[in-house]
Amino acid sequence: MCPLRIVVDRLEDWQPYYPSEDLITADDFLSLDRRHGDVHNQERSTHVINLCGELDYLGTGYYVSLLAQARGQRAIPTVETLNALSRKALIDLQLDDIAPLLSELARRGSLSGGRLSLRLLFGECLLPELAKLARKLFERLPCPLLEARLERRHDLWRLASLKPLRLRDLNADEQDRFAVALNRHSRKVWRTPTARRRYRFDLAILVEPQEALPPSNRSALKAFIRAGRKQGIDVSLITKRDAGRLAEFDALFIRETTALDHHTYRMARQAEHEGLVVIDAPQDILRCTNKVYLHALLRARGVPAPEGVLLKRRDRRPLAERVAGLSFPLVLKIPDGAFSRGIVKIESLAQLESEARRLFQDSALLLLQEWLPTEYDWRIGVLDGQVLFASRYYMARGHWQIYDHSGARVKSGGFTTHDPAEVPKGVIKAALKATRLIGNGLYGVDIKQAGERVVVIEVNDNPNVDAGIEDAILGCALYERIMGVFLARMEARVRNARQAPAAADERGKMTYASRSPSPVEEP
Repeated sequence: MCPLRIVVDRLEDWQPYYPSEDLITADDFLSLDRRHGDVHNQERSTHVINLCGELDYLGTGYYVSLLAQARGQRAIPTVETLNALSRKALIDLQLDDIAPLLSELARRGSLSGGRLSLRLLFGECLLPELAKLARKLFERLPCPLLEARLERRHDLWRLASLKPLRLRDLNADEQDRFAVALNRHSRKVWRTPTARRRYRFDLAILVEPQEALPPSNRSALKAFIRAGRKQGIDVSLITKRDAGRLAEFDALFIRETTALDHHTYRMARQAEHEGLVVIDAPQDILRCTNKVYLHALLRARGVPAPEGVLLKRRDRRPLAERVAGLSFPLVLKIPDGAFSRGIVKIESLAQLESEARRLFQDSALLLLQEWLPTEYDWRIGVLDGQVLFASRYYMARGHWQIYDHSGARVKSGGFTTHDPAEVPKGVIKAALKATRLIGNGLYGVDIKQAGERVVVIEVNDNPNVDAGIEDAILGCALYERIMGVFLARMEARVRNARQAPAAADERGKMTYASRSPSPVEEP
């Protein structure tokens, strides 16, 4: 369990709130002098919430965040955030996409008059109609207490200033909201010492409660939470609204359908930057979500894949010439489709011209591949280079894909899950060869098997792990294996963090010794 420090200017500033053993004054925090070898095992993973008032460059609060980061602790706000808040140009750079939201709020009547002051408490505010704006400002510049001033010029609203707010300047209503927001932002504040000792690490699972086809159903999410806590990991469910909380955790597990131009990718990058263990890593999302990339990668590395060609929007050659050597029916795919979306079965050249024209509106490249009719696709789950599960996903009734989106409701085929030892060796070999090209994360490899021929259709970075399907063979052990990989990686991070200063000290001693004259060389 990672310890927490709440740093305030004076203990009296915390008087309106519930007492917390995590509280420390700025003077006491700055007076801590930790030497290498004296630091408690958990000290380097401490989360520091800096609520000081003097956050300007070289002010007391500034030094709190600076020294916290120097000690390897996770501070909010970071020095980078404070530097950005000190310069209007940097604020504008961080918030260059906020203008459309302000225009939308103005159209709705949420912004009125000529000026407005909005106080943000961990990304929350007292005005429900401006909650989205408050959340976005906090996500871009995570600081516990902020005051945003908006003004209208020439009928356009703009952010005039964004500055840190002092804890003691909050009124009674804001104090209540602050306590609730802090509770949501960091549940550790209210935990008892007994609960604090139960868990060694904190893991966040990113979900979208309203997602129609989530990667894990509710029962699976509960199983992940149980498996994690059994191994000393406190597991919490978060949504995209909690992007500003990522620094609280030691690991991020994405259980929401990923995409590049999407908050899942941005949060993965943010988490990796904060030093968290991340599955799916940004690199995995980048490599797996684009079918054009996978097609080129598999072909270049000799992994068996369907025959196909890339169609370019600006290629003026006749389509008949570009698809020469391929026989209809074919399958036309947009690069970033998921769950059978953006995939069209092509029966003729005329249909290809029509569908390509439509899909080229959204993508400069399309992938056209041979159609391989099979009763089912293999889905081989791979984690950390090892086979995790093996399932057969059957085509939807009367349809050529696993998911049928043609009606008002999405239909899907059945499934069977098998012991990996019973799966044809060629299927397992192809799956492992494909995932080695991607990384060591959690993948679902879709494979078609027709007689002796085995081809990799795609590698998914965010494979389904649903209770009752993928866990049919391993049961609870499936979730424990996944949590076990997180645990091993978090422990490795802690070991590396401890060893790095020692290695640096050793290199320093060697460098000093090499510069010192040997006794033989002395006159």
